[in-house]
Amino acid sequence: MHPKSSSQLEEDAAGTETPSGVSDTSAEHGLASPVFKASVVQRAASPQFAGSAKDDLTFSAKPDTLRIETSSNDGYQTPSSRSTLRLSCILLALFLSLFVAALDATIVATAVPVITHELSSATGYSWVGGAYLIGNAVGSPIWAKLSDIWGRKMIMLSAVSIFFASSTVCATATTMRTLIAGRALQGVAGGGLILLVHVVISDLFSVRKRSLFMGITEGVWAVAGGTGPPLGGLFSDLVSWRWCFYINLPICGIAFLLLFCFLDVRHEKTSFKTGLKAVDWFGIISFLAFSLMVLLGLDFGGDVFAWNSAKVICLIVIGTCMLGVFIYSEAKLAKHPLIPLALFRDRSNLAAIGVGAFHGLAFMPGEYYTPLYLQGVKQYSPVRSGVLLIPLVVATACVGVLAGVIIHRTGRYRELIWVGAFLLTLANGLFIMLDRDTSLGKFIGFTIIFGCGSGMLFEAPLIAIQSRSRQEDVATATSTFSFCRSIALSVSVIIGGVVFQNGMDAQSGNLSRAGLRAEAVEALSGKEAAANVALAGQLTDAMQRRAAERAFSWAMRNMWIMYTVLAFLGLLCGVFVAKAQLSRSHVETVTGIKAEKSGTTEDIELT
Repeated sequence: MHPKSSSQLEEDAAGTETPSGVSDTSAEHGLASPVFKASVVQRAASPQFAGSAKDDLTFSAKPDTLRIETSSNDGYQTPSSRSTLRLSCILLALFLSLFVAALDATIVATAVPVITHELSSATGYSWVGGAYLIGNAVGSPIWAKLSDIWGRKMIMLSAVSIFFASSTVCATATTMRTLIAGRALQGVAGGGLILLVHVVISDLFSVRKRSLFMGITEGVWAVAGGTGPPLGGLFSDLVSWRWCFYINLPICGIAFLLLFCFLDVRHEKTSFKTGLKAVDWFGIISFLAFSLMVLLGLDFGGDVFAWNSAKVICLIVIGTCMLGVFIYSEAKLAKHPLIPLALFRDRSNLAAIGVGAFHGLAFMPGEYYTPLYLQGVKQYSPVRSGVLLIPLVVATACVGVLAGVIIHRTGRYRELIWVGAFLLTLANGLFIMLDRDTSLGKFIGFTIIFGCGSGMLFEAPLIAIQSRSRQEDVATATSTFSFCRSIALSVSVIIGGVVFQNGMDAQSGNLSRAGLRAEAVEALSGKEAAANVALAGQLTDAMQRRAAERAFSWAMRNMWIMYTVLAFLGLLCGVFVAKAQLSRSHVETVTGIKAEKSGTTEDIELT
């Protein structure tokens, strides 16, 4: 290892701040607690490594940071020794994995009307998108904990494989039930990919440097999420909606090969039996019960069953009770908790999670429901409605990358949160004005503002949390943030659909008075409305067609009012995010549960 110059050491020391909640004694050593578990220290203390401890461990001269770098004799490499080719291949694999996971969140947005028509299931409209987002949300904390136990590489390869298999199921589905089941499994795997991409980047780079690569990941997310609608419309119109899922297969194959050959995050080998004992099974069961029951109750309400039906009430009430069981389990029972509750005791962390959650609530409609406006109110084709989202995509991608560069160069993230939340609130407020007579220029301008605000909010809240977390807690902190945002994304689509359906129900009287037949009014009411967006354009009477378009516009106006309020709440949360210095130093994470044999597990107390 090449020694650092004194100027470099001073620069690192200036960029390091003790995380919230760290004691003064431990802060003197740059540790999050007086007891520091590090497998490399344990190996150096064991007989077979007795003579090589000096080679394996190097401590920096900084008084406030313990820097550990390992030699490559264990098969792994430190960040400084990884070749440019290896790092490039790892990052390419991560970006490809993120691309397919983000793509599938929105690619069906413009294809759903065609899918529901071909599979003869109008009720599947919200489920094709909702099943993916629900699976995406519930899987994140579980994937993080599994990767802590059995290593990032094995778990990430598993996630890619499951995504490949579930994409095949979706592409070959002949019934709506099969498609929804495939989408749910695809969502679980996609949630793992999205999370693990950020976790691996956090493993490889310091907080200051990782912001640059996370900015690129948000650009990838924006490009994938934004190109999804035009691709979905293109496939639906010109080939088949099944290509929305076939497109994933070659990308997953390339990502799998690159990860298998090049990913080398450090890991202490953990036996299957030891790993199973370390899994927080009670926490997983109560967590799945809580999240699935609440989300399913919200999705069923007003669509499959009435809101006051026993099924919906039981799902929501029992699911909420399971949240209490989960919290008790994590606080009192779990040795390796799925979600560390201490994360929520820090006001800044809680505020940053709030920003991420409200961003998720207010962001998803921009990509998921604007195609509904363009097809239902403006009567554009799926392809054209997808193409008109390109400005939103470009704005989100460019600003997302720029935000990463700004954080990397300046270490400032709070200002990005404030400006981003303000622009997102403004854009949703402007969407309230969308109607049949809105010009394309106005629509594109509104979406650009929306994209700029969203682009600033993807990374900054996560960096705010990571800057106040110990390196060994980064995976769980990231998964907690990802879970809250994913739940918000899922709920966003569901509650947006409920508001839209109720709005169309309220317009049924106006549609009848305009002269529409009873069957047409029924098709444009409630849960059937979103699947019949093309019906308005098929009406031959100009007055009836205009009445149908006004009904769509009015129902969506109520939706945008709700999303404006949610975006504003995110802006309020951003005020409470604290400032922190972003460290340039880095301790590379070592995953795995220490074996229980004598001599292989030690708590090294540094005083």
